[in-house]
Amino acid sequence: MAVLGFEHVGIQVKHIENSIRFYKEIVGLELLDQFLHTDGKMKLAFLGMNKKIIVELIEGYNPNLPEEGKVHHIAFLVSDIEAEKKRLEKLEVEWIFPEPTRLPNGARYIFFKGPEGEWIEFYEK
Repeated sequence: MAVLGFEHVGIQVKHIENSIRFYKEIVGLELLDQFLHTDGKMKLAFLGMNKKIIVELIEGYNPNLPEEGKVHHIAFLVSDIEAEKKRLEKLEVEWIFPEPTRLPNGARYIFFKGPEGEWIEFYEK
C-alpha cells in the first residue's frame, strides 16, 4: 500500500470566489492553485498553508445538496496511481471514477466508495 498521507478535503460550493475569500480572510489559508476542471464545467480552487493543500473548493458539481452534505470527498496522497488502481481492483472496491483523470496541473486521481458510501480519492501529484 502506498498511501503517503492526507491530501485534502473537497467541499462543494455555490460561489467559488466568495468561498475563496472566506477561506483566505476568515480561516487564514492561502490560495495555492485555481483552474477549470478538464470537464469544462467545474471550477476548482486549492487552499492551504506552507504550500500544502488542505481544502479543495468545487463549484458546479451539485448545487442541490442539503446543508450538511457539502463535503464531497476525502483525498489521500499516493505515489503511483496506476499501482493503486490495480491493487484496489483486486480488492473489488466499488468504483466511482476508476480511470485516472488528469487535471490541468498534471495531478491525477481516482475515486471509490468507502464502506458507508463515502467518496474516497487517491491523488497523485
